Amino acid sequence: MLIFVAPIGFVVYLLSGGNLVDFSDFSQSIAYAQEGKTLEALQHMPRASSKWEPIFELLIAIVTILFWKQWAGATPGKKLLGIYVVDAKSHGEINNKQAIIRYISYIISTIPLAIGFIMVAFHKQKRSLHDILADTLVIYKKG
Repeated sequence: MLIFVAPIGFVVYLLSGGNLVDFSDFSQSIAYAQEGKTLEALQHMPRASSKWEPIFELLIAIVTILFWKQWAGATPGKKLLGIYVVDAKSHGEINNKQAIIRYISYIISTIPLAIGFIMVAFHKQKRSLHDILADTLVIYKKG
């Protein structure tokens, strides 16, 4: 994700005329953090624009889904590690519906406390919540 989050964030930041994130509180947040005032630091974190943040999130979703479809279930990071997302039953390529459900289900997997990701350690097929909801499976391919 980091491979394309930063470039997309930069592009949206430029398109927004610098209004994607309000950095006016950033220096104050850093000062509070350095003083050990965690709560105050968090309260002064830069806020994303309610107009541009949805555009940024939508572009991230589109790019992720396109990579899954174009690279047979892998984003650049997954491909580098030999990890692929496949249909749980056929072990073939995922369809658009599965890609969209899997991406949206990341949110559900994250709340609360990333339990949807942690459950991989306990699931007999090592599936996360978003894999179960999308009927997908992560596999490793060598070469």
